[in-house]
Amino acid sequence: MLMPKRVKYRKPHSHPRIKGPAKRGTTIAFGEYGLKALEPKWITARQIEASRVAIGRHMKKGGKLWVRVFPDKAITKHPAETRMGKGKGAPDHWAAVIRPGRILFEMEGVTLEDAQKALDSAAYKLPIRTQFVIREHI
Repeated sequence: MLMPKRVKYRKPHSHPRIKGPAKRGTTIAFGEYGLKALEPKWITARQIEASRVAIGRHMKKGGKLWVRVFPDKAITKHPAETRMGKGKGAPDHWAAVIRPGRILFEMEGVTLEDAQKALDSAAYKLPIRTQFVIREHI
């Protein structure tokens, strides 16, 4: 599963409210088709991996996939049945902070129908509403 090799701080502040649209990563940069986030949310490394595997099942051997998000935020948790206090819990899992407009996945080398099917199955694994987007040729 995805996780950083090392981080500057082991336990980041949580900030559960994600404000505003995505500042970068909002256009298709590598492939032909993409999956764009429409809601703000934390997406865990497990959800990203599940989506990646779902896309891979539809792509078979052809095509190329880019995962445009990386889970670099540690989410902490206390052990079960622990009393209040005693400081912040240990890091439990990793998440990516997703803002509206962010491109999550990109792919190329497959037909439009196959790409749509693959990215729809990936979207089903994610906890947010998403949109299928096609690269604009200038």
